Amino acid sequence: MKKLIILLLMVLPLGVFAQEVKIAFVNADQILSLMPELKELENKVADLNAKYEKEFKQMREEYDKKFAAFNSQQDSLTENIKVRRMSELQDMETRMGNLLQIAKQDVEKQQQDMFMPIQKKLQDAIKAVGDEKGYTYIINPQALLYTGPTAIDATPFVKAKLGLQ
Repeated sequence: MKKLIILLLMVLPLGVFAQEVKIAFVNADQILSLMPELKELENKVADLNAKYEKEFKQMREEYDKKFAAFNSQQDSLTENIKVRRMSELQDMETRMGNLLQIAKQDVEKQQQDMFMPIQKKLQDAIKAVGDEKGYTYIINPQALLYTGPTAIDATPFVKAKLGLQ
């Protein structure tokens, strides 16, 4: 009985190795660059950047006007008014800095939120191709140092699944 158990333990792993392992690779960056959703995302991000730039430009113009007026009238102003105007200018500088920081964070968040569904769509297509073709693994070739001549390029299949050329 003991010999039978030892024999089974020795033969059992051989059955695991006998299974066929099919490995394919997908150039995800290439597919992403062809997806119309990515171009739409880039346009939306560019529009959002343009809105923030316009708002910042208006604030900057207002600041420049007030600063120029302060410099030209500085000698004729009383000390109390000088201090108040300098404080106004400092407040404007602070608001401009805050606007830049908020704009950067908002653009990054919007970009991330819009990219997630695109990334999920690509991952779903890769998974569907893997299931259809029976691939054990689908990997990204950019992370590899070498892909052999027998490696299967699943990129065209994923493109077809997404309706891309």
